[in-house]
Amino acid sequence: MFDVDPAFANTEEWYESIPEESRPVKDQPFYHLLAENDQTYYVAYVSEQNLVADYSGEPISHPDLSEMFGKFDGAAYSLQYQLN
Repeated sequence: MFDVDPAFANTEEWYESIPEESRPVKDQPFYHLLAENDQTYYVAYVSEQNLVADYSGEPISHPDLSEMFGKFDGAAYSLQYQLN
């Protein structure tokens, strides 16, 4: 995570694109995350209710990592600058 909105702050178009049965409530924190899957790296916008912790302890390899964070200390990355 590199930034957080205290409540939903994305577009209505983005929100409406989520299937209604899985659409998160807007009145909760939304996190900006560096994410990846088998095909690509991307920035995700995720509601707090949908966060899943990564307890692997493994470093990540996202190409934007060095722009926002310092080195991996074995447990976490230090944030290079404060956004909010």
